[in-house]
Amino acid sequence: MPTITLPDAAGKTLAPYTLRGPAGFTPAPPGTAFNRIAYSAAHVVADPRAAIDPWLQCAIDWDATIAYRLRLWNMGLGVAEAMDTAQRGMGLDWPTSLELIRRSLAAARDVPGALVASGCGTDHLDLARMRRIDDVIQGYEEQMDAIESLGGRLIVMASRALAKLAHGPADYERVYDRVLRQAKEPVILHWLGDMFDPALAGYWGSTDVDRAMDTALGVIAAHAAKVDGIKISLLDKDREIAMRRRLPPGVRMYTGDDFNYAELIAGDGVGSTATHRHSDALLGIFDAIAPAASAALAALAAGDEARFHSILAPTVPLSRHIFKAPTRFYKTGVVFMAWLNGHQSHFTMVGGQQSTRSLPHLAELFRLADAAGLIEQPELAVARMKTLLALHGVEA
Repeated sequence: MPTITLPDAAGKTLAPYTLRGPAGFTPAPPGTAFNRIAYSAAHVVADPRAAIDPWLQCAIDWDATIAYRLRLWNMGLGVAEAMDTAQRGMGLDWPTSLELIRRSLAAARDVPGALVASGCGTDHLDLARMRRIDDVIQGYEEQMDAIESLGGRLIVMASRALAKLAHGPADYERVYDRVLRQAKEPVILHWLGDMFDPALAGYWGSTDVDRAMDTALGVIAAHAAKVDGIKISLLDKDREIAMRRRLPPGVRMYTGDDFNYAELIAGDGVGSTATHRHSDALLGIFDAIAPAASAALAALAAGDEARFHSILAPTVPLSRHIFKAPTRFYKTGVVFMAWLNGHQSHFTMVGGQQSTRSLPHLAELFRLADAAGLIEQPELAVARMKTLLALHGVEA
């Protein structure tokens, strides 16, 4: 295995690191049936040659972006499209998001069993001009109509506009009542914690998480036939389990906990219905650890829970590092992994977001990815890491 010189956590000392190489697991072959629904929130590949102002405009390499989704589908994972992992609200605008959804849905039609659910929000609204709750409702309706017109299923994303304008739980109840009544098919609701987006603090009308949860559960209970499930991204496994057990029959919990996903997906066997004894998955980390996630889910479906945990356990330190505070910058680690493993030709992101993490952070990510067996081509990864080091003035 190759050796590379990497900086330590403080960036002060350089030391040689010898790679271990890929782990001994194989992603599930196409057509493998899982006993959990598993969506990967997928990143987008920027077009680094586009003649734009990257902080102000976005340009996508469509071929590479769709190729990455084909990779996920062929491992048995669904794609949660145009979500925060795709930099929605952090560089990816609504017109480009809709084009991404259109292209993803078109590509999925050629892949048997491919799952796609698409982010529907209010991010096209000008927050500075928003004054009425009705403006939020109209914003959701515009995106709902656009996505459903393409044949897409909805993930109803948390709204910065609603968080800004709402005076309490009643405003949330009003908005979600209107949205859910109009949805053509059951939707996935999305509760994104403020560690992922500070503008969403106090979502559901309270900064008290338990009170907010009560409001969300009330909305779901009032529209259970229109809710496939809810994804919560609070990084709090105990609250996720507590909410999971209180969901109406048939409504799923999709874990968005990138710290504790393995145990939440495996489940605890406690709950009034089968779907409440475990969490299904809608995770940004599944983009970065897709081969491990696929292999582990196949093992779980085959009844080998020990194998499931042995594959995923080494990925948890990697995920916790990628999602460390400021959590909203996790997308940089996801794209970095795709570049290291040869799934895109460059380490450039929409909005210039590749700059959000330091060289020591990325060096530690490199080591943790290798420890998890997720460096797929060691020689390529080392060559690319050396390029990054050189750009930072480190000769390795």
